[in-house]
Amino acid sequence: MAVLETIVIAFWAMLPAYVPNNAAVLAGGGRPIDGGRTWGAKRVLGDGKTWRGTAMGITAGLALAAVLTVLADGVGSALGFAVPEFTPLAALGLAGGAMLGDILASFLKRRTGRQRGAMFPGLDQLDFVVVSLPLVALLDFEWFREWFTLEVILVVVVLTPILHVTTNMIAYKLGLKNEPW
Repeated sequence: MAVLETIVIAFWAMLPAYVPNNAAVLAGGGRPIDGGRTWGAKRVLGDGKTWRGTAMGITAGLALAAVLTVLADGVGSALGFAVPEFTPLAALGLAGGAMLGDILASFLKRRTGRQRGAMFPGLDQLDFVVVSLPLVALLDFEWFREWFTLEVILVVVVLTPILHVTTNMIAYKLGLKNEPW
């Protein structure tokens, strides 16, 4: 697989996992998932993880996967190589896994004494990848095996932190985020 092809496939395949956390921020507010409960003296998740944001994030990821599936043949023809069409289970694994990864990261942040919005290098950039990829493999292994080759996974692990930092800095400058990470 050529380098450009690998990068395009990695980006295309991960888009339904890249979008949910951003959509959740835009939809934010509402009832916290943890209902305000604590574990010890610390909140389980915090006010930043809400049912509405999670639902909106997953919905946005699923909708994007559907649009990308419709566009896949035309884009693939224009590029000269196939790009993924998403099965419903693959889309759910990517979008749901992204949100679950973010929720688990929040749980880990609270356990380590970090406040909402505090930086946690590495975890902040890859939490959704670490959960969405295994979830996709669990839900639709054939689809996962077809698209997530070792090369594609390596590109995802390198590309994701770069994209994450860049988009967060843009969102911060636009006033959509309170911190640039």
